[in-house]
Amino acid sequence: MKVLDTLAQAIRLPDLRQRFYFMLGAFAVFILGRHIPLPGVDREMMARLFEHGGVVGLIDIFSGGALRRFSIFALGIMPYINASIIMQLLTVALPQLEELAKEGGEAGRRQIARYTRYLTVALAFVQGLGLTTWLRGLGIFEASVLTQMVILIELTAGTSFLMWLGEELTEKGIGNGVSLIIFLGIMAALPQEIWQTAQLILTGAVTPFQVFLLAAIFVFSMAGIIFIQQGERRIPVQYAKRIIGNRMVGGASSYLPL
Repeated sequence: MKVLDTLAQAIRLPDLRQRFYFMLGAFAVFILGRHIPLPGVDREMMARLFEHGGVVGLIDIFSGGALRRFSIFALGIMPYINASIIMQLLTVALPQLEELAKEGGEAGRRQIARYTRYLTVALAFVQGLGLTTWLRGLGIFEASVLTQMVILIELTAGTSFLMWLGEELTEKGIGNGVSLIIFLGIMAALPQEIWQTAQLILTGAVTPFQVFLLAAIFVFSMAGIIFIQQGERRIPVQYAKRIIGNRMVGGASSYLPL
């Protein structure tokens, strides 16, 4: 109850309430975009492609089911994440970018963010090209170069919009926008994944023990990641005593968290 009371009191603050409403609106836009289909795609063949899960099923989870529906958000936010990782590596590898990041101040960070956006669009185009070429070979949509280009442009535009939405969520919402979009995508696809797992158990394709074992591995892996992420090494620090007037002060003990 204390958590609910704290949340209710926080929402009463005008600024936080506005951020909360903006976040809900962004979530609604994301969920709506998951259901906007791309033209010329055979839905039944797409459904059969995802029946057995595999790698495409895992990618579909991060897109919130948008890849299964082959909507405008089918690529999800992954090209932006890949671009951010590449830019972080390039910042260490290239002296010019390293100097821009360390000494450029706010202007330098904005410039690197601009480079990340450009790289996101390029990666979305390349990944979309690979995806559409693969699906075209499977006969998911008609073998027309024009149709493939239209779908490719819409996929790139969808990822670009999600990138913008994530940045707006970070600035005007609550928390990191990209992380929120990934979280919402996983939660949106979770009920369907649970239903499919239940069907596999009922048909005997998998056993309850296998599902329990996989869930246990997942929970322990998450616990290990959190333990390592939140862990710290405390270096003890002893402050020297000083005499101020007729009093001796100081001598307190503390630590430096590493």
